[in-house]
Amino acid sequence: MGMRSLVWALCVVSAVGIAWAQSATNVRSTYHMYQPEKHNWDLMAVSAFCSTWDASKPLSWRKKYGWTAFCGPAGPHGRAACGKCLRVTNTRTRAQVTVRIVDQCSNGGLDLDVGVFNRLDTDGVGRHQGHLFVNYRFVDCGNELDSFHHPLLSILQP
Repeated sequence: MGMRSLVWALCVVSAVGIAWAQSATNVRSTYHMYQPEKHNWDLMAVSAFCSTWDASKPLSWRKKYGWTAFCGPAGPHGRAACGKCLRVTNTRTRAQVTVRIVDQCSNGGLDLDVGVFNRLDTDGVGRHQGHLFVNYRFVDCGNELDSFHHPLLSILQP
């Protein structure tokens, strides 16, 4: 195996490892009253942490996914998390939704907009308990503005 092939294989293995590291299971998720539809999808109006960087993004970008605050155990935090997307799965019902990170939190998991929380809480147990347990993984938001970038991943792109 040549040096170039060895480097390529190492990059692929590293990229796969990075992708696996960007997920977590059995994470506690609460709800927050962002209600973006009542605030014209304005990150400044709801005092979201990420508004400093993302408030001027196009309305279509801000409306594309439901909102969440993120303080989960795996993945980027603070400014580095802003605008990223998560695929969130209710561990009880398997209901899934994709959300965009617009804020930070301190509960050690996710603080989903109440509308998103209700879409995941298909059996009502989460509302009764005040929280859900979810799995999440970082996913591409569907355009080049908000996909997860890592230096090793840029090597793999054509």
